[in-house]
Parts: sequence; structure tokens; C-alpha cells
Amino acid sequence: MRIDLNGTATEVAARTLAEALAELGYAGALATALNGSFVAATARAETSLHDGDRVEVLAPMQGG
Repeated sequence: MRIDLNGTATEVAARTLAEALAELGYAGALATALNGSFVAATARAETSLHDGDRVEVLAPMQGG
């Protein structure tokens, strides 16, 4: 399925937000939003994704 991840079209096999984060290497994500609405970490496993969804991820970065 194709989603918009942080403004970039991305193909994922995942069906939930939690699965997509794991698939894309965002296991340590601090905050997520789906179609403009905040999704708490505890709700990610139950949050279904659909083709064309907009996902925003804020994750910690290394470096200075």
C-alpha cells in the first residue's frame, strides 16, 4: 500500500501504524499523526492504515 510518510510517497506492506513504524525503522518514534490527528503510542497497534493515508513521524536523531 502507498502512504505519504513525512511528505514522501512510501510503499509499505504493513496494515497498522505500529507495523509500518517497525517496517520503516521508526521503532523509537516519539510522536505520530495519521491524517493530521495525533496517535498515542498505545493506540498505534490498533490504528489501521489505508492506501493514501498521511503519516507524520517525529523520531530522535543522532548528531549535533
